[in-house]
Amino acid sequence: MVAETESSSHLQELRRGTVVLACLLVLRRASYGYALLETLTQADILVEANTLYPLLRRLESQGLLLSEWDTSESRPRKFYRTTPAGEELAETLRVDWARLDRAITQIA
Repeated sequence: MVAETESSSHLQELRRGTVVLACLLVLRRASYGYALLETLTQADILVEANTLYPLLRRLESQGLLLSEWDTSESRPRKFYRTTPAGEELAETLRVDWARLDRAITQIA
């Protein structure tokens, strides 16, 4: 039997790329971090806020997301959206995800 910590480590690795793809897809429509977190949670993609925000900053630094502050309300919010490069990567990842899903389903 696989130890719980070992299993947890493998699940974390598997989910890491999933969260990147999910963010790029969701953020085709601009959204702020907390709303993105709620959307992911509703889709049963579990990610902690302290993991999500650094990921958003990293994707932005890689040119895959753009951000801008909305100060029109009493509480300023930083909105993110996928760039054309991010959309291209999302499509590449989505196609490969579908291929891997078919392969794993066939093997299983």
